[in-house]
Order: sequence, then structure tokens, then C-alpha cells
Amino acid sequence: MHDVIEKTAPPPAPRRGWRHSDSPVKRAFARSRTVQVAAAMLLLIVLATLFAPWLAWQNPFDSAALELNDAFLPPWSEGASGSLYLLGADDQGRDVASAILYGLRMSVLVGVSAVLLSLCIGVPLGLLAGYAGGWFDTLLMRLADVQLTFPVILVAMLILGIVRGVVPEGAREQVAVLVIILAIALSDWVQYARTVRGAVMVEKQKDYVLAAQLIGRSRSAILGRHILPNLLAPILVIAAISFAHAIVAESTLSYLGVGLPPTQPSLGTLIRIGQGFLFSGEWWILLFPSLVLLALALSVNLVGDWLRDALNPKLQ
Repeated sequence: MHDVIEKTAPPPAPRRGWRHSDSPVKRAFARSRTVQVAAAMLLLIVLATLFAPWLAWQNPFDSAALELNDAFLPPWSEGASGSLYLLGADDQGRDVASAILYGLRMSVLVGVSAVLLSLCIGVPLGLLAGYAGGWFDTLLMRLADVQLTFPVILVAMLILGIVRGVVPEGAREQVAVLVIILAIALSDWVQYARTVRGAVMVEKQKDYVLAAQLIGRSRSAILGRHILPNLLAPILVIAAISFAHAIVAESTLSYLGVGLPPTQPSLGTLIRIGQGFLFSGEWWILLFPSLVLLALALSVNLVGDWLRDALNPKLQ
């Protein structure tokens, strides 16, 4: 008798869709509806900032384009020029929706620039302090401890005051964006430096770093090519969360009147302007910029928290 060999069909190939990927980040994203909504909202806001000149039907900061007869129009009203004000108009006849798009653009620009600058300051300092140790590590950490005892807004206001005292009065408005980016970055570098320093002190004891030292690799090569790539996950998480903090800090400074000038307004400036008309019945001038700022900060914080949990190997 001949043995009958049963031929079985090969098992189906695994699906390659991102929902079935082995990546823990993608699996965590697929499981969380809240993060998906927050990411979609953040993407929508980013697209709005990039295409603001095309999405806004009016340049709200061009005096020639304003219509004073349309001042204080409520939402969904048609102005004297026949234009539809979806979110109403402010005291100067500016379209609130267009002003929000331009103000959002400035807030995002300041937030991204401040995060990049603080990252460029804090990460190298943390790498050197954690790897070299000694007096430099002690001095840097004591400086960080002193700065952490003061609120970020207070530090930023102090830096703003010092810089404005140095810059001539006629040039302050031209450099206002650069000054507030510098102030937020210098008040936010500490968390990068402390986190990176702690991670470097752990990484430099591992075998791959000891092997690189044995073969004679330079300190800069060990830090840049071996240690730094292993720190990208915590740095990315801090940057995501710091982005929301930078936007809120800029809005707070602008609301207090020490941030961006009216010629370069952000969401904080629009909120400060709208606050003066809240009790006179023009609630839309304050409400809509506040809601956009809340949506931006909330979506960034939710994405940052999800990224922190997804990249944490202890939670996998």
C-alpha cells in the first residue's frame, strides 16, 4: 500500500496592514480612539497653519482690507461688503475666523521654534554632563535646580525684560518673535538636560559603550553615533509635550501684554483683545480663539502622553 500524502494548503500570509504590524506604537495608536481623534485634530490644525493665506478670505492685519462698518457683527452674519463672517467680526471689522488662522500660524511657529531651540541647548548639555561628570555635571545640575524653583512664565518674563532693555526701542517690534522664542527656549531647556543626563549615565555603563571606548572611539563619536540614537524616544516624548507648554506659555505672555505685538498677533493676543469685549456682549471675539487654543493644547498633550506610553518598554 502506498501511503497517501495529504497535501495541505499553505497557511495564509499574515496581513501587512499597519493595524496588524508588530510595532507597539502602531498597535497602541490603533487601540486608542481618543488619540486618533487628537491626532486628526492636530493634523487639521497643522494644515490650517500651512494654508492660512489661502483659507482666510481676508488678511485681518491689512488695514486696507478691513471694513469698519462690519465691526461687532455676530457669527454667521453678512457684512456691508457682502462677505459672510462665519465666526463674526471684532471691533475693527476683522473676520474672526481669518484672524484665528493667522494667529494660530504665529502660535505654532513660536512653539515649534522654541522647542527646537531648547532641544538644541538642553540635549548637548545633558550629553556632556552625563558622560563627563565631574565639576561640569555638578555646576549644570545646580543651575538646573535653581531654575526649576521658578515658574516658567516668571523666567520667560525675566528674560524678556532683560532683552528688551538691551534692544533699542525702535527695533523691539521687529525682533519680538525672536525674543519670545529665545525666552521660552531658555526657560525650557532644563527638562531636556536632566532627562538626557540621567539616560546617558545609564547607557555609558553598557557593553556597547565600553567596547567603543576599548577600540579608541572619540568621546564625540561615542556620544553622537552610539548613545544619542538610543535616547531619541525620550527626547521625542519631551519635545511633543514641551510643544504644548511652549504654545500655552506664549499665549500667556501675549495675554499679559509682554508677548507678541498687535502687528504679529497670536492666539494669546486675540484672547487678550476679546477679553475686553466679553461683558459688553461681543462674546465671539473671545470664545473662538480660546476654543482653538484649548483644542491645540489638548490634542498635543494627548498625543504626547500616548507617545510616552507607547515608547515605554515597561508598558509593552
